[in-house]
Amino acid sequence: MQKQLVAVSVVAILATGGAAIASPGHAPGQGHGHAAETAYGKPGDPKKPARIVQVTMREADGKMLFVPDRIEVRRGEQIKFVLRNNGELDHEIVLATLAENLKHMEEMKKNPDMEHDDPNAKRLKPKTTGEIVWHFTKAGEFDFSCLIPGHRESGMHGVIIVK
Repeated sequence: MQKQLVAVSVVAILATGGAAIASPGHAPGQGHGHAAETAYGKPGDPKKPARIVQVTMREADGKMLFVPDRIEVRRGEQIKFVLRNNGELDHEIVLATLAENLKHMEEMKKNPDMEHDDPNAKRLKPKTTGEIVWHFTKAGEFDFSCLIPGHRESGMHGVIIVK
């Protein structure tokens, strides 16, 4: 009986660890109904007040851009990112640490059709809109990037400074 319990425990640990490996760059607990805190904050509560920050995605002069590409936030502030893809291509925004986004960018090169619709990420077709509500609980510099292969390298990234 005790061996079976240990085996079940090991399977449960591997199953939860496997979920994190299957979606590198995603915040822990995403897609599982948890409001997991990350190094860059946690999913916001859409029922609570939030400062609106509009972010436009587009292509121009051979580059891919976020406008704005620098956002300043106060620690503890909840932000509602109102997203608009004004470009001719699909684009996404992924909020994370720079290290997490660079690691996830490499995974996206292996699986370019991976789409994001997580609390910290949203993929948009051309001429569509979306939103992310995020609560910035920790000070620091964080990244937002389009991780579709070639897009970040073409200039589609920005910084969020939490003071």
